[in-house]
Amino acid sequence: MSVLIKNGRIITATDDYVADIFIEGETISAIGRNLNVQADEVIDASGKLVMPGGIDPHVHLDMPFMGTYSSDNYETGTRAALFGGTTTVIDFILQTQGKSLQSALQEWKGRSDNNAVGDYSFHMAVTDFNEETKKEIRHFIEVEGITSFKTFMAYKGALMIDDRQMVGLMQEVKKHGGLINVHATNGDMIDFLIAKHKSEGKTAPLYHYLSQPEVTEAEASSRFADMADYTGCPGYIVHLTCEGALNAVRFATRRNQHVFVETCIQYLVLDASLYEQNFEGAKWVMSPPLREKKDQETLWAGLNQGLVNVVATDHCPFMWEQKLMGKDDFSKIPNGHPAIENRMELLFSEGVNKGKITLNKYVEVASTNAAKIFGMFPKKGTIAIGSDADIILMNPNEKHTVSAKTHHMNVDYSGYEGWELTGKVKTVLLRGKVVIDNNECKVQKGYGQFVKRNKVDGKI
Repeated sequence: MSVLIKNGRIITATDDYVADIFIEGETISAIGRNLNVQADEVIDASGKLVMPGGIDPHVHLDMPFMGTYSSDNYETGTRAALFGGTTTVIDFILQTQGKSLQSALQEWKGRSDNNAVGDYSFHMAVTDFNEETKKEIRHFIEVEGITSFKTFMAYKGALMIDDRQMVGLMQEVKKHGGLINVHATNGDMIDFLIAKHKSEGKTAPLYHYLSQPEVTEAEASSRFADMADYTGCPGYIVHLTCEGALNAVRFATRRNQHVFVETCIQYLVLDASLYEQNFEGAKWVMSPPLREKKDQETLWAGLNQGLVNVVATDHCPFMWEQKLMGKDDFSKIPNGHPAIENRMELLFSEGVNKGKITLNKYVEVASTNAAKIFGMFPKKGTIAIGSDADIILMNPNEKHTVSAKTHHMNVDYSGYEGWELTGKVKTVLLRGKVVIDNNECKVQKGYGQFVKRNKVDGKI
């Protein structure tokens, strides 16, 4: 199949121009004004923004957590992502302590293979780093194409590793051309505060927030940056939320260190006042929790300063019934909220339309930087000859309202219910095929492919 997209305003991380795009098969073969070519399908993009498909490098699909599973699987989650303009996601495999990385990969493949609608890749979360695990790192990077390894500095007794394991893993990952992602919060301090609040009979969702104060994130971010600097391993802090943590990254730049930073859309647009709504606040129980207005300002500034590189979601939805597991104990509320479908349109409406970021910055933090950091560029993350034809057409002026009644995520509430947004994704192409058009999905599960990724060098 060949597709010609005509008269669109093409936006990349660096460019802004009007041209046609000719796609043959899965890739872009020509870009130019008034292309004189024959195509099987012609799409008129007049008045539309034509941008690379979004990349969300932080999602949790069909993830086991607290005795239940996140409610979006690979089919529903990647389809919802496509509706919102995200064509590629990176999910997290969680190693079971005492078992191999390979056994975890097989478990996740059992859920993802032939089920994804959009393209996907994996990070490998290492929860038990030992001599046997160490031997697996090279294979994952060089054979499996999984080049990023997640560590947790929290969730003690389940996912958390200590600093000794962290340094050992960093040295091994660096040796083979990989990168470390980190959940940077101080697990010991958080556990202390959770126990303290519960002993005082404080069980509401608000105490989830109060058990993870800013200092828990700032301290861990600083400690992670120090270890990454010592080992020379490329480091990436996931879901950074607050001024204190970003200041730790700012400090690292004074010694010429670059730490990659991801924030999530919710931390840019929501704040901790939502936890004051009694148990309704459970909708926004996630780790780290929502922060203060001053942290939102810091994060928007960080995007424009180049300190915050990526806007992801940490999409980990649970049905309201699942959230009710913690109605008498905030520490039993499954952590996470749904956003995989909303990210691109929320960021456009709240960021570009309100003058907080430019169109080029939008593409950079929603797509291009993730592709570069995680070894997928220029196959993914840009509009260029030879790149995968992952393309979205957005009407920048169309208003629409976010609601659980109309979203495609498998969850019965929205964290943004009733929000009116300006900017609507109308058409989505994935590898040259129209997959979303006029609010209809044109492909079945199994169309999504696993993306093997290249080694990384810690540069963008």
